[in-house]
Amino acid sequence: MKSECPNYTRAIADNLAGFAYEDIPGEVVDRTKLILLDTLGALLAASSPKYSAARIIIDFVKAQGGEPQASIIGRDFKTSAVNAALANGTLGYLCDIEAHHPEAILHPVAIVVPTCLAVGEYQGSSGRDFLAALVLGVEMGTRVCIALDAPILHRKGLHPSGIGGVFGAVAAAGHLLGLEREAWVSALGLASNQASGTLNWTSDPTENSRPFNPGVAARNGVTAALLAKAGFGGPRDVFEGKYDFFTAFSDTRHPEALIEGWGRRYAITELAVKRYPTVAQSHSGLDGLLEIRDEQGLTIEKISKIDLRIAPLATRVIDNNIMRSHCAQYVLAVAALRGKVEPEDVLLSDHRSDPRVQRLFENIRVIPDDDLAGTYPEHYETIIEVTTTDGEIHRKRVLSARGLPDNPMTSDELLDKFLALATTVVSRERADEIVRMVDGVEALSDIRDLARLLVVKS
Repeated sequence: MKSECPNYTRAIADNLAGFAYEDIPGEVVDRTKLILLDTLGALLAASSPKYSAARIIIDFVKAQGGEPQASIIGRDFKTSAVNAALANGTLGYLCDIEAHHPEAILHPVAIVVPTCLAVGEYQGSSGRDFLAALVLGVEMGTRVCIALDAPILHRKGLHPSGIGGVFGAVAAAGHLLGLEREAWVSALGLASNQASGTLNWTSDPTENSRPFNPGVAARNGVTAALLAKAGFGGPRDVFEGKYDFFTAFSDTRHPEALIEGWGRRYAITELAVKRYPTVAQSHSGLDGLLEIRDEQGLTIEKISKIDLRIAPLATRVIDNNIMRSHCAQYVLAVAALRGKVEPEDVLLSDHRSDPRVQRLFENIRVIPDDDLAGTYPEHYETIIEVTTTDGEIHRKRVLSARGLPDNPMTSDELLDKFLALATTVVSRERADEIVRMVDGVEALSDIRDLARLLVVKS
């Protein structure tokens, strides 16, 4: 019997069912492997038990038990694919240093890479299928967030990575499970049933609940795909029906974004790679400050005050946020002191115990600037002014942070970043082995070979 699902749902299901590794251009495959390596570095670093969110979520899934289907990154045990997606998805966004999609305001790889690892290991998927699932998951999650109008989600207090991320997870998991067209329709509906995530984690100074949303998205997407594979029914009209997804979550709708340019535009090539373990809205300011610091030979003692101008909507996220990773005053003061910002600086240490940092922290202003609103959220254009103790003013206007598609990091810089992160948990020899395997991942007959390298013996 022919499906009665409406046009957009049907078109998406057709696109998902027809997607194959062979359809992906070579340059997109190359970029995907770099993004994968970058994400594995973030995941490995986040798996350290010194981070409370990692320790607690991993202990939680271990206590739940379940069939040993998929590995927990940085540990030496397996759990169900669903629970592995939850734990590893939480790790994905824990250090906030994985790639993101600026327009969609989405952290897709934090969700999709753990999903691909969990389901790929469970299925014994090939490297080619793994890469295709990664591309497909990033594509689907990004398109849903853009269709919903991600800035509106933010204004409503909804977390795009939770709302749209579950569709990225179900797309990746469904591909690895080999869903047929009708099962895809059910999987999309079941994903919509489970879409969730608010921004109220911004009031949580432990930063445990912040990465939990991507973990939930990964878990729920895997659940939806597995249920659909088993024949479990789901809503047939996710994007068009009486209670459609747009009405539930947004004040506007751009359903054409779900399918336009399919096979021509690849969201994974539009991701911004992060240099700092902080919210993306602070990166242009950090780039500008560190350039001024290096050019002028400034130490924190020589800086009197800092003014940071950015789009008004961005100030809501970074101005005196209780979370250190999302507080411009804090991360700029740390950068002025150390010349860098590392995960430990925001997740473990509060450098305001240093009176030099506290003094500068109190003299940093985040100023909403309407003239910069037009570049948000694609670029996070920033103007930073550093006033020295002798009255000199140094000013930088940064259109795009380093790592954005129009100001990309080099392959060597990405490699250096991976090694710096990964070797906080594994040996340099193991890290080099991961690099080699990711470089040739499309030749793997079983992705479990890669998963084994992410296991750390206790």
